[in-house]
Amino acid sequence: MFDVIVVGARCAGSPVAMLLARRGHRVLMVDRSSFPSDAVSTHYIHQSGLARLQAWGLLDEVIDAKTPAIRTMNYANHGIPLVGFADPIDGIDAVYCPRRVVLDEILVNAARRAGVEVLEQFTVSDLVFADGRVVGIRGREGDGPDREFRASVVVGADGFHSTVARKVGAELYNVRPAAGFTYYSYYSGLDWGLHHKTGFHEQWYGTWPTNDDLNMVAVICTRRQLKEFRQDPEARFLAVLDDVEPEMAQQLRDQGRREEPLRPMRYPDNYYRQSHGPGWALVGDAGYHKDPITGWGMTDAFLHGELLADRIHEGLSGARTMDDALADYVKVRDEETAPVYDYTTSVAELTLTPYLETVLGAISTSQEWTTKMLGIIAGGVEGYEIFAPDNLDRLYDDAGVPQHKRIYEPS
Repeated sequence: MFDVIVVGARCAGSPVAMLLARRGHRVLMVDRSSFPSDAVSTHYIHQSGLARLQAWGLLDEVIDAKTPAIRTMNYANHGIPLVGFADPIDGIDAVYCPRRVVLDEILVNAARRAGVEVLEQFTVSDLVFADGRVVGIRGREGDGPDREFRASVVVGADGFHSTVARKVGAELYNVRPAAGFTYYSYYSGLDWGLHHKTGFHEQWYGTWPTNDDLNMVAVICTRRQLKEFRQDPEARFLAVLDDVEPEMAQQLRDQGRREEPLRPMRYPDNYYRQSHGPGWALVGDAGYHKDPITGWGMTDAFLHGELLADRIHEGLSGARTMDDALADYVKVRDEETAPVYDYTTSVAELTLTPYLETVLGAISTSQEWTTKMLGIIAGGVEGYEIFAPDNLDRLYDDAGVPQHKRIYEPS
């Protein structure tokens, strides 16, 4: 009998399991994959996410894996540039973009060191119920026989297509249609740093350095361009760079060498999902997903994994009922993520609303305001520090925006 079973061992599952085991709870974690292994990902970890790795004693492992430090951000949205870097968060003055084959193994090994029992290549086929509560899982390791494990709580950290969510009938809410699709790969021979740029024709490209002296290069286009893109992905990939940043597109042709095939990423709609019930909870993409354009997936997995582990510990220790603890986890998660969810689903359209065009244009006139905006993106500055009406007035005054052109809220 375990205290907690975690289904899924990557960016959300491993932190939950590790943190609970460090508090003395008996934890089983299962995953259908084996480690090290790769996963489709943006790789980007914001400073607030890195702060959690640092608090857990794992950031040095990411750095020691020769993950490059990034200390300049080159953002542009429809010709409005934001160049600089956010102020440090908990002393962290860089961001890192580790490949998942590196990061996920660090996380799984940390869970093992904490005392978590880990079963790899284990596929969950069903949940075990008793008196209306989830009390365990059923599945098999590789081609082995069916096995059943019991626990006080089962955590689904098993992604978009969560088996745990499906088996408990968890409903979606606040759903917003996915706007785009992504293709990406890895290139050697480039020294570009971090770029994140949206062009004028509903196309975006991003690039950032990762392990093994490679740059991840990605493009995003709107869904209506998908059929054309699929007809010749390599040509269309380069055409996006030609459109958004022709000089860098030429550098890619002249100096870059693609080291792996192009990888498509067609993601589901943006959503929240019912994330707790009797004996179960969801974390990571299993419970909450948004467009990858803002790169918040892994950082949210860390933040919410820690939040969930704290609440489960409260339930297991008797500080509050488990049902109350899990309900509070979802309440806090939903409240804290609402601003980023709104911003992400807006910029994912690859157009710029009059509101954002006005605000970002004003921000770009000042390094002080640019640093503050990059701090919001990094997770170290609250959104109201720019977007509250009185702060917008300060911004508009500093930028010299006339009264008749000031916009204070999205239309």
